[in-house]
Amino acid sequence: MKFETLMLRGLFAACLLVSGLILVAMMSASPEAIRLAAKGSAGQLLIAAPNSCMLPPDGVVCPRNYN
Repeated sequence: MKFETLMLRGLFAACLLVSGLILVAMMSASPEAIRLAAKGSAGQLLIAAPNSCMLPPDGVVCPRNYN
């Protein structure tokens, strides 16, 4: 076989290996939000949520409390 053919096959194998490792990492990852939703209660989710609007309140994006 030619040297170029061996290089291309090696590159293909390396790319396939890296792609497979990335796929396995994505499938086995479990972010904090998913763990809270899977085994937590509503109280824990509310504690993790921000308690104020992150944007300036304008009445549309962040509803104002008119009491």
